[in-house]
Order: sequence, then structure tokens, then C-alpha cells
Amino acid sequence: MFHVHQNYTERNRVGHCLSLPLFANTKNEKSSIKSCPESSSSFNNLFFQMGIMEFHQTFHNSDQFSSSSSSSSSCLTTFKGHSSYISSLTLAGKFLYSGSSDKEIRSWRRSPSQEFESNHEEFQNNMVTAGHGAVKSLVVSSDKLYSAHQDQKIRVWKISNEFDHHQKYTRLATLPTLGDRTARLLMPNNQVQIRRHKKCTWVHHVDTVSALALSNDESLLYSVSWDRTLKIWRTSDFKCLESVAGAHNDAINAVAIAGDGDVYTGSTDKRIKVWRKNPDGKRHFLVQTLEKHSSGINALALAGDGSALFSGACDRSVLVWEKEEEGGLMEYVGMLRGHSKAILCLTVVLDLVCSGSADKTIRIWRRAVAGNYVCLRVLEGHNGPVKCLAAGVDRCNQNDRSFVVYSGGLDCDIKAWQISVPLV
Repeated sequence: MFHVHQNYTERNRVGHCLSLPLFANTKNEKSSIKSCPESSSSFNNLFFQMGIMEFHQTFHNSDQFSSSSSSSSSCLTTFKGHSSYISSLTLAGKFLYSGSSDKEIRSWRRSPSQEFESNHEEFQNNMVTAGHGAVKSLVVSSDKLYSAHQDQKIRVWKISNEFDHHQKYTRLATLPTLGDRTARLLMPNNQVQIRRHKKCTWVHHVDTVSALALSNDESLLYSVSWDRTLKIWRTSDFKCLESVAGAHNDAINAVAIAGDGDVYTGSTDKRIKVWRKNPDGKRHFLVQTLEKHSSGINALALAGDGSALFSGACDRSVLVWEKEEEGGLMEYVGMLRGHSKAILCLTVVLDLVCSGSADKTIRIWRRAVAGNYVCLRVLEGHNGPVKCLAAGVDRCNQNDRSFVVYSGGLDCDIKAWQISVPLV
């Protein structure tokens, strides 16, 4: 079984490549950004590969190739600055946020893809924080940044716009808050046994906080942990409202929230669980357990309308689940195969599904008109496993759409890729 925990990632770290210095507005920074040596043309022979996934069947990349594709891709640039592997990426407006195992969170100002090659001076690297435990997950609301850490804490940062190209970050809270802990501590029934001679309140995570997600209205923050719990926090006062103990039988690695409020959690126990609020809105209950993966689940991603769920696991597959018209439950419809090692991360942007793997590649998938999924591109350039992804729309015209996909790897690099896809 392919395990993707801290001991694995540390064993697979690789060194830096040469780069050009980039101005950083933090003292003594050695951050940089460099153009990828690969050009669009050099990728053509590698990327003109297409495969189709038939529903309820397994697609093996070696079985079906196509000699041409109307989509195109290129590596735009590489961001450097982190001294250890990149564990989380998230986009918010003009900024890309990155978290790493070196305990740092950084923000990078985004620009349109046309400016990547010529205007490196437009990019600014800003240290948000350092030294609070390895970063495992990042999510952004309108004016707050939430970070999950290996030290079992969640931290909340206030984002203040000082001027167009710079933001200021102030820590608002560490969850659970002191007030929340104190209030629970005074009541014996709030104590839970975590080891033979140790207790703590149920609002605490007692192992690495592995993933975060925000509700659609940003009123609730969901956290999952290797301690096998799912916790729900109110974002207005950072109070822990609920803790689902033993939500899984092993470490929970991923969480995703649909627009209708359904919560999806993925675990090393090979299961995806679907949670829904009780009619009174105070508690979540288990609606469905999805079992199809043959090894631990590392990543979950939802289509924008919540009609499809994608799950990536150590079994090298991305499974596709679609919501039934009646009953609203998820149904397995197919499998995307092509990666040669574990799937570590997923992201969805419009009709594209992006998967990152321990095989050091990123695959771009798209649902075709007939309902099948087509592998449009295989992006190669990282010198280590691809640990996290983020993607956004770059531009759209009458003939095609352009996307920028950001990838973070165990090689300590963040790469930006441009993907152009014709309109269907």
C-alpha cells in the first residue's frame, strides 16, 4: 500500500533548481520566480495523448492514445521561496496563497497569463506567517484566511488591503479559542479520553488537522483530522459547534462541502462518507458511505453545482460519482486511470478536472459531450510528487477558454500552467 504521510513526503524531497532572484517585501527573503525552461512547443509531443473513460469501466492510459488534440498547454513560470515541500494552495482574487511543511504561509500576486514571461517585477512574494507548525490546508473567505496545521491547531488571519499590490495579515484567533476551551473545561461531560492518563475537551483536535472547507455562505468552517474527527466551527465567533467523533475508522485526509450543505469526508480507511444537517440544523448525521477505492483516499473535489464528486486515492485512480436525480445520493459512474502512482490532490474549474500525483505529473480531464471523460493534457515538469493544486479561469473568448493551473510539489516549487481548451 502506498502511504502518503509525513514520513513519506520527507523521504521523497528533492533539491532546488537554479532561479532568478525576485524582489520580496519581507526582510532577508530569498524568494524567487523563474520562467520554466520548457516551452509550449516542447510539450506538444508529450501532451498529444488522449484517453476516454467509459462509465462503469476502467480507462488505462496505455490502451488508448490519440495523435492530436485541439487543446494546448504550456508552463508559464515557477515560483520559488519555500524551503520545504508545498502542502496547500488556494486562490482568492488577485492572490495565490501557499502553505508548506516549513511552517510558512506566503501570498503571491496573480497576473494574467500574458504577463508571466515579461513582467516578473509585477509579482510580489509576501510572508503571511512562519513558525506555527507545518501547514496542511488553506481556505479563504472574503476577508479571512484559515490555516490548518500539523500542531493540531487552526489559525485565522485577517486580510487587510493596504494598496493594490500588498496585503497585511493579522492573526485573529487560534482554534479552539481560549474562551471555548475554558467554557468546556468547567463541565465534566465535555471531557473526552484521548490516552490512558490524558483527557481534553471535545473541541480539541488531538492529531494533525489535515483539511479545511467553508460552507457556501462562509458561516461555517469544517475541519477534519488524523484523529478521525469532523468538527464544525462558527466563523462569526470561532466557536466549535459540533464534533463528530469516530467519523471514520482511520485518519481523515479530505473534506468538501457542496452548495446544498452536504459534507463529504475521505479517509485512509478507503471510504467516503456523506454528512447532512438534521432538520433542526444543530447536528450532522451520516447519509451515505461510498466504498469503491481499494486504498486510502487523499483528495476530494466537487463540481461547481455539486452534481459530481471526484475522489483520488493511493490506488492510482480518480473515481467519479454523480448525484442521483431522486434521493440526492451519490452513485459511482466511472474511473479515470492514467497516473502510475498515488493521486495526491484534485481541483475542479468549470468543466475541467485536474489531478496531481506522486508520479510527478498533472493530468487535465474534461467531460465530453457524450458523457465520457477525456484526458486532454499530461503536464510534466515537477521533480517530485505533486501535492496540491489550484486553478482559475484566465480568459474566455468566442472560440476557447484559457485556464491557469497552479501546482505545488515535494520539489518545493510552485508552477503555473496555461491550459487552452476549445469551447464545446
